[in-house]
Amino acid sequence: MRSRIWASLVRIAHYWPVPAILVAWDLWVLGNGYTSTVAPRPWSVIADVVTQFHAYRDPVLYTLGMSIGGLIGGTVVGFVGAVLVWWSSALSGVVTPAALVVRSVPLTAMIPIIARVVGYGDTAVLASTILISFFPAFVLTLSGLNSIPAVDDDLVASLGGGRWQLFRRVGLLHALPNLAVSVRITAPTAILAAMLAEFLMGSHGLGALFSQSQGYQNADRAWGTALIASVVSLLVFIAARVLERRVTTRVT
Repeated sequence: MRSRIWASLVRIAHYWPVPAILVAWDLWVLGNGYTSTVAPRPWSVIADVVTQFHAYRDPVLYTLGMSIGGLIGGTVVGFVGAVLVWWSSALSGVVTPAALVVRSVPLTAMIPIIARVVGYGDTAVLASTILISFFPAFVLTLSGLNSIPAVDDDLVASLGGGRWQLFRRVGLLHALPNLAVSVRITAPTAILAAMLAEFLMGSHGLGALFSQSQGYQNADRAWGTALIASVVSLLVFIAARVLERRVTTRVT
């Protein structure tokens, strides 16, 4: 019985950064003498999240849906692009420069262009998240495919297999673990990208809720939105890490 209690206390102790951050936040507000309209205390923010969670529920679901949809879409596009580049050197000269341009230009600079092309609203938010998720999947998948040992390439060729057989038999085993890593890396960023697009040109989601809360000077709601977004990003990262471990274990 004592061992179980001790084990439970040890698990709880692992989460010490959470209360430490809340206490530091509270001391920062009190030490600087900020009013609630400038920087609310954490307890009032948490109270708003708990008692008024219905105001957060739909924005959370919207942002989460857009983030997951964009993450899946960007990962698929990046994977396909990497396979095309690995498959054909001619396509490499077309796809690789385009990927580098997408990566080099900040998302905030691309959002007005995205809005002009696909319009404002849901489509623009989804497109922004896809662009953010594309490049890591492209680079890491291509890195995995390029790491295929030459001996495996020679073996498949000696057995009469072509490029497709090499990809199906060997390439996927090298590409999928890297692809899972890209999902883990990009998952929290997808939340941020969706919120940024919502903040600038959306009418739904956590980004729009944050913008509206600032406009109405509802500091508790604005900070509560940031708190919820941080928790959601953390949970998405944990889920992506679990997925990565399962893929790696399954493949290797």
